Amino acid sequence: MNRSPNEHITQEAAREICLRTSSKAMLVGSLASLGSHYIVELKALNCQTGDSLGSAEGEAESREKVLRALGEATTVLRGKLGESLASVQKFDKPLAEATTSSLEALQAYTQGLKTQGTNGDVEALPFHKRAVELDANFAQAYRALGTVYANLNQASLATMNLRKAYELRNRVSERERFHIEGLYYVFVTGEVEKSNAIFTQWARAYPGDDIAHINLANNFNLLGQYDKAAVESREALRLAHDSSIAYGNLIQSYLALNRTDEAKATVDQATAYKIIDDPLVRQVTYYLAFLTGDAAELQRQAAWAMGSAGGEDILISDQSDTSAYHGRLREARTLSQHAVEVAKRADAKEEAAVWQANAALREAELGYPVEARKNTTVALASLQGRDVAVLAALALARSGDTAEAQKLADKLDKENPLSTLIQSYWLPTIRAALELNQGNTERAIALLEASSAYEQGEPTPFVLGTMYPVYMRGEAYLKAGQGRQAAVEFQKILDHRGIVLNFPLGALAHLQLGRAYRVAGDTAKARSAYQDFFATWKDADPDIHILKEAKVEYDKLK
Repeated sequence: MNRSPNEHITQEAAREICLRTSSKAMLVGSLASLGSHYIVELKALNCQTGDSLGSAEGEAESREKVLRALGEATTVLRGKLGESLASVQKFDKPLAEATTSSLEALQAYTQGLKTQGTNGDVEALPFHKRAVELDANFAQAYRALGTVYANLNQASLATMNLRKAYELRNRVSERERFHIEGLYYVFVTGEVEKSNAIFTQWARAYPGDDIAHINLANNFNLLGQYDKAAVESREALRLAHDSSIAYGNLIQSYLALNRTDEAKATVDQATAYKIIDDPLVRQVTYYLAFLTGDAAELQRQAAWAMGSAGGEDILISDQSDTSAYHGRLREARTLSQHAVEVAKRADAKEEAAVWQANAALREAELGYPVEARKNTTVALASLQGRDVAVLAALALARSGDTAEAQKLADKLDKENPLSTLIQSYWLPTIRAALELNQGNTERAIALLEASSAYEQGEPTPFVLGTMYPVYMRGEAYLKAGQGRQAAVEFQKILDHRGIVLNFPLGALAHLQLGRAYRVAGDTAKARSAYQDFFATWKDADPDIHILKEAKVEYDKLK
């Protein structure tokens, strides 16, 4: 409509919106003071003609009772508009219970939602915090606060607030209960399939609600079911064409499916709707540039990140992974520490610890166990949330610290007994790494069977998919002397570049494929794979351990 997003919606503008969206009616409200009392009036108007379809009034004795009067008027109007008594009773709940009895808390919560949609999670955070300070029983505000923390990679705070929302779920509307319970199962208990069932019920009960489809898309991406995720994201965008989260999810799905042309077209659509500055959209745009080799776009995204609220540390950490992917370890280390410092300055302690643990895991894979343990120690000293513990346990296992890795794995197991991805992705990977440290290749392969259904997923704490279970299985076959089987696993990683993206295992898979073919006795294929690795690492630090080893191995091939 070529209007400013901040423009107030008048009755005339509302009618135009109603017509543009092919809606049947619009709701008009007014609030008038009458001495110390307040009169609340609601009217439903026909969009086509402007005629009244029904109206209702409520009177409040004081400011504190305005919400109650509004709720009572709403119930009356629903009946006048033809909703059945059974339906009114089923979906009716006093407004103070469905939201909050505090008008100030409701205003803070509403401003938080608005800010989140326009300026992102970081700027929305203070409003949602204020809402729960004003009303400690405001379930929706806890849900919103938990969602913001989850988006900001602060899993512990997300879990705490979503658990609180779940405890208060009897104080919300039917729709909001779906939202709270679905998020609780995916973020708190980790039961992704149970979460999917709830979000599916929500989508059926409220077919015009884009949020249910957004959450389903996110869950399907976690599980590696990218075709399903794309369907849900497209439906969300049909219902809300300017949803930045839906765009981010859809781009992510297209990348995982290696459908880069469609990913690019979706980025262009997001740009046209002026929501490209959302951190998730920026991040997946960065991944698209990496995948297509667009160096200029990578630099543009990196430049945008500098100083942007809620996006700088994420993209700096992504840049560190890109540097490590190409063997520039010194550069990667500097960027990781920068990401940690930026997160700390923003008081995002858990996010800072995730970046530190991510650096530790990278050190372990590139052959620097001492540095890996140092980074892990710093990360765990900062904060021992679930995401940090996952990365730290795997980093310690890969750097040979079996005892400490086992302790963390046991703790993760005990604290997340129902989690789909902890139990079927991360713990099998960690335990397989521990078995490989002892030379138990058959046991490692057996453990990794549990991950086969989810190994192409994108579980937290990453947005991308590491395919770690596949990499570990390949390494187990390689150590067992089964070169052909190992080659199959490493080739899977190379065939799914859109899942692994810039995670360093994507580059190391070339080297491991060369080693697998060398063990299998296929010298030609081995040489080709080694050459691909050297091409990827053409600008690598010359003294990096794993590169020296690869050159020695290559020189021995005949």
